[in-house]
Amino acid sequence: MNEVKIEVYNKKEKVTTTLYVEQLSENKFRMIDNDFCNPKLTLGTEFETKINEEQKHEIIKITKKSDFITRRFGLTPNHKESDYRMLGEELTKRGGFWQVDLGSIATVNIPKDFEFDIDQIIKDLDLKLVEIRD
Repeated sequence: MNEVKIEVYNKKEKVTTTLYVEQLSENKFRMIDNDFCNPKLTLGTEFETKINEEQKHEIIKITKKSDFITRRFGLTPNHKESDYRMLGEELTKRGGFWQVDLGSIATVNIPKDFEFDIDQIIKDLDLKLVEIRD
């Protein structure tokens, strides 16, 4: 895998984020994790960019959407990190991905053929996660 670091300027939000991505060609990339600032840029998403005046990448189009179901949750302080980690490790073992940003926002990438119901697992573990919707 050809992993590179690029700076992507989001015109709509007027913010630049640094992303670690897999470079597919000169101006085509694939996400290897989730962009905290842009909910469309999730694990596996492929996109094309152009270089703007400030020499930053600007996304011109998403060429392939992620094969994962991506959901975001606010983590509650009344649970230990180990409770969440157990769920994350199970997800990872089955081909998914789990990422925590700012210490309290979990982004979960669930394979489409995942054999467990995430909502049921969250309920069974009594995690009381709050889903963040765009």
